[in-house]
Amino acid sequence: MKWTSATLNLSHVRKTFQSAGSVGKTFILLSTATFALFVLLGVGGFLQAKVITTSPVSSMKSLAASVTNQFFIDMLGMEVPHLHKDKKKFTFSQHNVFNFAFRFMTDINPRDPKSLMASEVPGMDLTKSTVLVRGSATNPSEPQDYTPPANALDAEAKTPLPSITPEVAVSASPTPTNVSMGQPPRTAGKNVAFVYQTHSNESFLPELKGITNPDKAYSDKVNIISVGKRLAQNLERDGIGAVHSETVYPSTVKNFEYPYSYKYSLKTLQEAAVAHPDLQYYFDIHRDSSSRSKTTVTIDGKDYAQVYFIIGGKNPNWKKNEEFARKIHQVLEAKHPGISKGIHAKEANEGNGLYNQNFSPNNILIEVGGPYNTLEECYRTTDWLSEAISEVILNAKKVDAPVPAAKQS
Repeated sequence: MKWTSATLNLSHVRKTFQSAGSVGKTFILLSTATFALFVLLGVGGFLQAKVITTSPVSSMKSLAASVTNQFFIDMLGMEVPHLHKDKKKFTFSQHNVFNFAFRFMTDINPRDPKSLMASEVPGMDLTKSTVLVRGSATNPSEPQDYTPPANALDAEAKTPLPSITPEVAVSASPTPTNVSMGQPPRTAGKNVAFVYQTHSNESFLPELKGITNPDKAYSDKVNIISVGKRLAQNLERDGIGAVHSETVYPSTVKNFEYPYSYKYSLKTLQEAAVAHPDLQYYFDIHRDSSSRSKTTVTIDGKDYAQVYFIIGGKNPNWKKNEEFARKIHQVLEAKHPGISKGIHAKEANEGNGLYNQNFSPNNILIEVGGPYNTLEECYRTTDWLSEAISEVILNAKKVDAPVPAAKQS
């Protein structure tokens, strides 16, 4: 009779446990490292948001806000078959991925030959993209920062205006036109608001006879200064002491160069602050360069020019400027949804990206309409904009007002 014997190979079992132990140690090590990485990311995000003052352009919040709906749809389309029908518009198509990689490595746009020389020629920087910081009720199209051709400004520079000094021409307490006077000044006669126009000869095609090219929508007589003046007049009507600059820089600055526009307007700010020491709020009024469909909204059967609030990402204290712009934007959104296109942050070369907003935490750049809007459409919007600004300023005055002392019995 044969017996079946079984032997246990302990060395093999030992090797199996050792192998399992190595895998377990590796798993624990990787898990610990991953956990530590997420903790560091969380701490870094907290410090960035609460302690470190970074540019709004580099913040993750702004990055997420700037991503379009189409981008998210295309991300879904990578997993859901037939969700994207147009291969050319698909964000992650081979063509688009190649363009992105090429632009990322060379900073040259294959679709735009001008980008080959943009970084070398002053005023031709084409990388002035914006980041949406705060959205609006409308589709948040990006504002267009366009440098006018030299010949569009040469004609203006050859016809200087004798009534305006090269440095700064301001009018304190302008008399409103076509608006009824409101209550006596609530700022006790002090001029607390300053309105100026860095790109002072930006104009509007409907107001320029015989001109249809938006590249030539510039004038030293009919321009964005009229919109700034309307704003100052309305602030006065609401009891906000206002000062308005009427300086047309291309016609008054010797050897004017467009890329240095913000240096010229900085001098205007400095001289206005010296002449009116009570100034606290500064508004740089511009117009956008986009098409009419992106700068116009119809409300109750009337067309209104829309507004962009622009924040300089290179300003180390941009958060304070954004807070001031946000208050005005929120009042506009609450009362007139669709008028504001939101708050956009921008970083760029040639001095743009700062916009003199380091001069004051209450200095903001506002774009009203575009080259295809009429002055009347801009005035309608400015009337609502001034109401929002007045509300914000007067509320700030109430907060800053001293508490009356209690009467002694």
